[in-house]
Amino acid sequence: MGYTALCIIAFALAFLISFFSTPLAKKIAFKVGAIAKPRKRDMHKKPIPRMGGIAIFAGFMITFLIIFVIMPVMPIINWKQIFGITIGCSVIFFLGFFDDIYELDAKLKFLVQIAAATFVALSGIRIDFFFIPFIGNNPVYTNIFSIPATVIWIVGITNAVNLIDGLDGLAAGVSSIASLSLMVLSIYSGYLPGVILTATLAGACIGFLPYNFNPASIFMGDTGSTFLGFTLAITSILGLLKGYTIAAIFIAVLVLGLPIFDTAFAIIRRFLAGKPIMSPDRGHLHHRLVDRGYTHKQAVVTLYGISGILGLSAISFVNRDIRFVFLVFVMMGMLLYFNIKAMSAAAKESNSTNQKE
Repeated sequence: MGYTALCIIAFALAFLISFFSTPLAKKIAFKVGAIAKPRKRDMHKKPIPRMGGIAIFAGFMITFLIIFVIMPVMPIINWKQIFGITIGCSVIFFLGFFDDIYELDAKLKFLVQIAAATFVALSGIRIDFFFIPFIGNNPVYTNIFSIPATVIWIVGITNAVNLIDGLDGLAAGVSSIASLSLMVLSIYSGYLPGVILTATLAGACIGFLPYNFNPASIFMGDTGSTFLGFTLAITSILGLLKGYTIAAIFIAVLVLGLPIFDTAFAIIRRFLAGKPIMSPDRGHLHHRLVDRGYTHKQAVVTLYGISGILGLSAISFVNRDIRFVFLVFVMMGMLLYFNIKAMSAAAKESNSTNQKE
């Protein structure tokens, strides 16, 4: 079987499993009480089940096991790595599952994420080297720092995707765009398992999206958002950071630029406002767009556009097309502008609260 056919099969199978298992995820969410009730910072106005991540996990994991275990046509990825992906992703899935029911402590979740990421790194999926953009073509080897670097990357992307899950269809759509971009870049890097993994993840996300796009009938919850972030981080390592792609770190950051930059500015924003870094707020980019008059769908589609341009820019960077790379800086400027506005608003709100007290 050709790799093109295998890629199409992986995408289609993950899509179908995710699509047809989402109604089951709804029933499970109602049964265990995983219902998202409207809060002050939320956009929805009525209770909605929040375990759609079950369908995404099922779509990805079943397809992954069929292709890499039941019909092992990918000899490049070894059994140790397969085991690492299976256990790591399953741990993150169940962490999100119980968090959607019981709202677990943030520190506990963080520790479990570190443990799962460490397990994946120990399985051989790690950042062994990277390239520094615009500074030569020689790799910089991480050596003894390979495992810590991998854990930081995986945990960082896991939480970045989790934080952008604030509008109907946003996290699923952005993850789909990122997965497809990583798939194309994996083709360039020549690491075929990375191509199959990203196609599988894209299929699982897109299969869930019809239920999750505004007006959503189900949310993915932490069950889905943390799983998506965790899996995106792993596939970016296999597809980019394990291959000798020039400036691989830079390219990976571009593809995942929307959640990365939004998370970075959220941390800065909360620090300047004197709030805990992990505390939720309405200062995220998607919130600011809605507050500025965008409809729910307009805000989501706008962010899809930004994510898509970042992905295209990463692909163009690999092809040395400077015209599209220029778009990166335009998009970064937009992200910077909106987040500075958010920081300013947060600072004014904090000052106003302090004066009242």
